[in-house]
Amino acid sequence: MFINCTNHPSALWSEAQIAATSVYGPIAELPFPNVPPQASEREVSQLGEEYAARILELKPSAVLCQGEMTLTYQIVRRLLADGITVLAACSERRTTERINPDGSSQKVSTFEFCKYRAYTE
Repeated sequence: MFINCTNHPSALWSEAQIAATSVYGPIAELPFPNVPPQASEREVSQLGEEYAARILELKPSAVLCQGEMTLTYQIVRRLLADGITVLAACSERRTTERINPDGSSQKVSTFEFCKYRAYTE
């Protein structure tokens, strides 16, 4: 099983990303939680322990874990310690910018999935 612990549902992924994921098994969604900016380091650490425990119960072959940086660190650290393969999606960002008639500018970014990169210790 491949766990998608992000805020990017696999239903919206490209064919290339789905194909890269298929080697790990079926996809299970576990949305990455919101981390209030007021949360203390201890609260983030506790939330990381809770999420890592939830993930470990599912016995995944791999986990895509991306979200708020300090919580991502806590989850990844715990999963690696338990021997779980943890991945980050690597994408190519293409940005276009246009100037609107009122003089304001608008940027649009498109992200094209390239590969997964494993977190390592």
